[in-house]
Amino acid sequence: MKRILLVSLTGVALLLAVLLVRALRFASKQLEVEPVTGIAVDAEGVAQRLAAALRIETVSHQDSAAFDAEEFRRFHSFLEQSFPTVHATLAKETVGEFSLLFRWAGTDEALKPILLMAHMDVVPVEPGTESEWTHPAFAGRIAEGYVWGRGALDDKGNLVAELEAIETLLSEGFQPRRTLYLAFGHDEEVGGMRGAKVIAETLSGRGVDLEYVLDEGGVVTDAVPGVDAPVALVGVAEKGFVSLRLSVRTDGGHSSMPPEKTAVGILASAVHKLESHQVPGGIRGATAAMFDYLGPEMPFTTRVALANRWLFGPLIESRFGAAPEGNAMLRTTTAPTIFHAGVKDNVLPSSADAVVNFRILPGDGVASVIDHVRNTVDDPRIEIEPLPFYSEPSAISELGSDSYRALQRTVHEMFPGVIVAPYLVVGGTDSRYFNGLTTNVYRFSPLTLNRADFQRVHATDERVAVEACADMVRFYIRLIRNTAG
Repeated sequence: MKRILLVSLTGVALLLAVLLVRALRFASKQLEVEPVTGIAVDAEGVAQRLAAALRIETVSHQDSAAFDAEEFRRFHSFLEQSFPTVHATLAKETVGEFSLLFRWAGTDEALKPILLMAHMDVVPVEPGTESEWTHPAFAGRIAEGYVWGRGALDDKGNLVAELEAIETLLSEGFQPRRTLYLAFGHDEEVGGMRGAKVIAETLSGRGVDLEYVLDEGGVVTDAVPGVDAPVALVGVAEKGFVSLRLSVRTDGGHSSMPPEKTAVGILASAVHKLESHQVPGGIRGATAAMFDYLGPEMPFTTRVALANRWLFGPLIESRFGAAPEGNAMLRTTTAPTIFHAGVKDNVLPSSADAVVNFRILPGDGVASVIDHVRNTVDDPRIEIEPLPFYSEPSAISELGSDSYRALQRTVHEMFPGVIVAPYLVVGGTDSRYFNGLTTNVYRFSPLTLNRADFQRVHATDERVAVEACADMVRFYIRLIRNTAG
């Protein structure tokens, strides 16, 4: 017994030693840089121009017949009037009729170009909620220190800030060594098929090989649990998506003589199976990289767990995945969104169909999701059909590249004291179309947002702080100098 006890204690001691050593070697991945100050920006002027941009109703509708071409032409004219030096200096072309592509030629053609993105379209205001806005959604008002309106956060703030930065650099006589592109899509909110996709195909057809792409994505936030400092989340990958239509056909009839299983019951059972048997997930890819960057900045006990995911992985997954936002970063998610069946309360429907939306984790794919659904439903009465528009998940961008380090350095310089971490974007952006042009596709909006303001995206009372507008311009000025200067 003494020998068994001794062996057990030795094993425990060795395990503790391994855990502690790995935790101590779990070193910070943050860069030590000096803050950069003194970049002069007319915050009020930037806010005024953003407010004017928000007054133009460049709304994307699912029904293409509702597209208002005149509003987009107005927006083009607004940009010409507001940023005259950009339009006089950079080459500009219209792509897909309403999207814009600018090219600022660099002095060294041997250097790969960079591309900054944004989109000019916005989502509609949900019918019936118009009166709930503090200021009308398309009034573009500046009040209480904020610019209010649909698109302030998603994504006209980025678009205006990028143009403001280049207008400022041109006024200072700056000439980039590296060519810089600006890509402004007009239909991101409905998939980007006629905008960003065509821009990417255009550049690819010209043989353009990009150094990096930066699109909207993560922000600077204080809402990351376990980290005392604000965190700048830089998207290094994004999920794909596919929606599957499940349908069943049976004999109809009178509800007084129902069969053992009706069309509604068969379909409901299939949906229940899918919700009860999720696609297997885990800590991998961009989410694993996020923990690698955040872990060293957390309290010691948490650091021990994150440094030893080989042992504590299931516990971490359980706790992190308990919240919907955490679960979305761990697996391909399953979300039933539409259910159709029946026309009258006493008539058995002869058909029923449902749509289930899947957001696909990198490492999974459309084909593997369809296989999962077929195997889980396991019912030959259910027909499974993908809807036409879907997207595979993106590749995971380089974290050891010069481009990522330059982006990380710029974030540290312009937002002193923040922790920079990669993460997985669970939604979709136009940047997915540019994966073939570079391995460095990043998604970050240089905004400081608390949880409450972040939840205003696509919702009521979208707004951005006036000073945050100026900070965005400063960030892009510095990023361009760091990566194209």
